[in-house]
Amino acid sequence: MQTHFTDADRQKPHIQEAERILRTCVHCGFCNATCPTYQLLGDERDGPRGRIYLMKELLESRDDDDQVTEETRLPLDRCLSCRNCETTCPSGVEYHKLLDIGRAEIDRRVPRPAAERAQRYALRKMLVNPKRVKALLTGGQTFKPLVPGKLRSKMPPAPVDAGQRPDSQRHARKVLILEGCVQPGLSPNTNAATARLLDRLGISVTPISEAGCCGAIDFHLNAQEAGRERMRANIDAWWPQIEQGVEAMVQTASGCGAFVKEYGDMLKDDPAYADKAKKVSELAKDIVEILRDEPLEALQLKEHQRLAFHCPCTLQHAQKLNGAVEGVLSKLGFALTPVKDGHLCCGSAGTYSVTQPELATQLRDNKLNALEAGNPEVIVTANIGCQTHLASANRTPVRHWVEVVDAALV
Repeated sequence: MQTHFTDADRQKPHIQEAERILRTCVHCGFCNATCPTYQLLGDERDGPRGRIYLMKELLESRDDDDQVTEETRLPLDRCLSCRNCETTCPSGVEYHKLLDIGRAEIDRRVPRPAAERAQRYALRKMLVNPKRVKALLTGGQTFKPLVPGKLRSKMPPAPVDAGQRPDSQRHARKVLILEGCVQPGLSPNTNAATARLLDRLGISVTPISEAGCCGAIDFHLNAQEAGRERMRANIDAWWPQIEQGVEAMVQTASGCGAFVKEYGDMLKDDPAYADKAKKVSELAKDIVEILRDEPLEALQLKEHQRLAFHCPCTLQHAQKLNGAVEGVLSKLGFALTPVKDGHLCCGSAGTYSVTQPELATQLRDNKLNALEAGNPEVIVTANIGCQTHLASANRTPVRHWVEVVDAALV
């Protein structure tokens, strides 16, 4: 794609990065074929190719250009950041990086309405703090009978009891685990089940309480420097254990895992953290990357449920681990039902289900129809956001796949 930046523009790091990405795009349109929002809306501006043109025009324009309006922002806001287009693209366009640049630029040029700013600020402050999330969920459960019916149906149920975690010093092999921000409140059993499962395989899990949110919520709500500060704080919290030789940094939420794997790239220009961030990204592993290399024949199931696996976008398109969980579940003896259009997003997409509820609900219901077509007993997934979003329809039970494995073991 041809670009028309001035020499002055090309001195700016974000323009240099944007131009590099734009020049890889051959505007073939293959990306539109697998874009969830383009399939729903049928508007070129709501597909990756159209958004790329919008961002190109935005970045090439001057600050006083009156053509840059809220209408420029809307298609960027409606993007799920699912990265399906990147999987499809034959030219390797790093669309998600361009999207971050475009969103930051439009917010700089055209400030959001006060109500939107307040909503996004509240999401950032509430969701990144595990204690606040737990308090909010506890309050919601307490007063749930008093909440109107439509709103009550959207409130998550009480979480499954986490049970006991094994001693974190029991084995010579050790990994760290990211506890997360919303997962401890919504699904505390996920990481506990992971610790028990790895313990059976001779691996001890060390939680680091000082580490917090991975930074993705801030970053994708366009508080990018706040997101980087969270990255630096997490690296500081993890570093003593990394220096002692832990073999991996395990994530059970694929959204967090995809983001932590990009720490090295996002902090590459920070002289104090570049090398450490690169090391963290190298150590970052989704739980399936650990389990698939272990002797799973040592694990025996007491029951063999019929499951439908929802592969989150952050697992298949960002981490390129499509098929990995299905392989582990099949090897363990679970029966997996076929899922049509498994590449499409469920509509959760971080805070998307809050900021774009109408589109998110359509995508959720379409995804559930595909997942339930094979009559599974349980739907399993690998990301807390997808899990909560799919479960909000109150249809087939939705769990993290590791929880189901842990519960099924003899």
